Amino acid sequence: MKNKILNTNQIKKIVKRIAYQIHENNLEYPEIILIGVHKNGYTLAEKINKELKQISKSNIKLVSIKINKKNPLEEIELDCKKEYLKNKVIVLVDDVLHTGKTLIYCVKHLLEITPKNFNTVVLIDRNHKKFPIKVDFKGISLSTFISDHVEVVFEDNNSYAFIK
Repeated sequence: MKNKILNTNQIKKIVKRIAYQIHENNLEYPEIILIGVHKNGYTLAEKINKELKQISKSNIKLVSIKINKKNPLEEIELDCKKEYLKNKVIVLVDDVLHTGKTLIYCVKHLLEITPKNFNTVVLIDRNHKKFPIKVDFKGISLSTFISDHVEVVFEDNNSYAFIK
């Protein structure tokens, strides 16, 4: 059984609010790099990017990061050269934070680049962290059973999140 927790309009409002938070937190920087965790994190980053471009004078770049979620010590792939990110403002974006494992391994990888500023964004924080990761900007916090599965679906004109 699926229980819908966010609909299209709610996600749009959250994305807009997060875009403003990112903008306000990084006003003094001329460039912001949004790094979306493949696949849904990247889709969320695209939506945030669209909103940011309407409100910010900063140059916004979109980057994808791929990580093996079952074995995060395997090679992590970026769709740009790692050196390009050095001394830049990085905003790491994912759809759902469950244990924090994916986010913390991505953060570890990106910190090796020595960014100028680093923020994290999630649409849904499930509050079941097993790793010491902090989310700077989140859509909603959701207390769920550990056995629940939270999924976000991004379709062309229909986005939603549900618990299964």
